Amino acid sequence: MRLFHVSEDPNIEVFNPIIPYRKDMDQSVGVVWALSERTLPNFLTPRDCPRVTYHVSPDTTDEDIKRYLSSPSASHCVAIEHRWLNVLLNTELTIYEFDPKHFELQDEIAGYYVSKEIEVPIGKYKVKHIIDELIERNIELRILPELFTLRDQIINTSFNWSMCRMKNAK
Repeated sequence: MRLFHVSEDPNIEVFNPIIPYRKDMDQSVGVVWALSERTLPNFLTPRDCPRVTYHVSPDTTDEDIKRYLSSPSASHCVAIEHRWLNVLLNTELTIYEFDPKHFELQDEIAGYYVSKEIEVPIGKYKVKHIIDELIERNIELRILPELFTLRDQIINTSFNWSMCRMKNAK
């Protein structure tokens, strides 16, 4: 299993546990967040960019695939708003890789893992062009006028999905 953390900061040498902002988690214990390789594409955007992401799971129906993915070869989609395209085109990311030994699964569908330990990355990968990285991973990128219509549709499908930074959506 490979675990990752995506950041716009290219100079992180050590990840210290921080108290989670999520109220459904223990607020007395700090954690370091990581992502599975399967859900890494959900975070290949600028940090504050609102996005609707969804990917095929074993339970995804053929009908949903045909309706919400543009090609039979696609299995994952990241949708952003038009107004974020220039930000995406001008943002560089760093993907940090972790040794998974201290991490525990926090959310299987989201691919979230947490560690209560200080973590030092075992790898660091530059992403100079986000769109190229998405293409290389065969991720469908949708650029939409607004995200709420798609969000309202996707939450009622058989896809695994994640809605990120929607407070920043128009």
